[in-house]
Amino acid sequence: MMARAIWSGFISFGLVSVPVGLYSATEEHQLDFHQFQRGTSDRIRNKRVNERTGREVDYEKIVKGHDVGGGEYVIVEQQELADIAPGRSRSLEISRFVDLDEIDPIHFQKSYYLAPSDAGNASSYGLLRDALAKTNRAGIASFVMRSKEYLAAIRADGKVLVLETMFFADEIRDPAKELGDLPAKSSATKQLKMAVDLVEAMSGTWRAGDYKDSYTERVKKLVADKRKGKEIVLSEEAPEATTTTDLVTALRASVEAARSRRAAGKKAPAKKTAGAKRTPAKKAAAKKTAPKKSAAKKRAA
Repeated sequence: MMARAIWSGFISFGLVSVPVGLYSATEEHQLDFHQFQRGTSDRIRNKRVNERTGREVDYEKIVKGHDVGGGEYVIVEQQELADIAPGRSRSLEISRFVDLDEIDPIHFQKSYYLAPSDAGNASSYGLLRDALAKTNRAGIASFVMRSKEYLAAIRADGKVLVLETMFFADEIRDPAKELGDLPAKSSATKQLKMAVDLVEAMSGTWRAGDYKDSYTERVKKLVADKRKGKEIVLSEEAPEATTTTDLVTALRASVEAARSRRAAGKKAPAKKTAGAKRTPAKKAAAKKTAPKKSAAKKRAA
């Protein structure tokens, strides 16, 4: 069964309009908890209550009000919000195409999939997707959804178009103002070289599947253990800050440990194929070492 679109409208670029539906691309791990009064089995409920009368109010009877100061509010109906942007709420208007690499990731907010909502116009969807993939560009667009205007980047990802909602420039905080003085560029040559060595030793290929939500699994185990009446044992302690005097020692030990793990990881496949035919295993090993030598020469150069 196909997912239900949370928004539907048109991608517009130039004089071309492509009907599309917007779908959630992600879902977060979440273990739901209800609220209880401690020592009882009494649930805590959140209700919409009129602060003057103390009576609960039905959702349909609630309107929005904007605080304009002095205890005065301007009341706005949901329909009024929809009426001021009837076209914008049905159109993803691409105003410019930009190189994907030029967009700072801090602007990205949430990912959605875009899918053609009309089979007759699927070719237009495919054309835009393939053009974006070939040029490594994203279409910058704006649209209105749920009474809010969004800035968005539309990019190609395999067979699908992905829409990334984005923060506007004035929504991103200035670190200089928010965080105060930050450390200057490092002048400690030895420590910097060791830090670079550690980064290199810990580098690898990005594979999203390598990372799991271990905290949620721990929460599930906590619930299961408490249900069975088991004793809860803390398995880890919070880390402590590395002092300046211990920094070099910590970096050196980290580099050595990372290199050892990498070496062990490279040997693992060879052990796996040892029980199979020996000749192909040797050939595969020879092929693997060739690029490493050339990479080492590049670094030396």
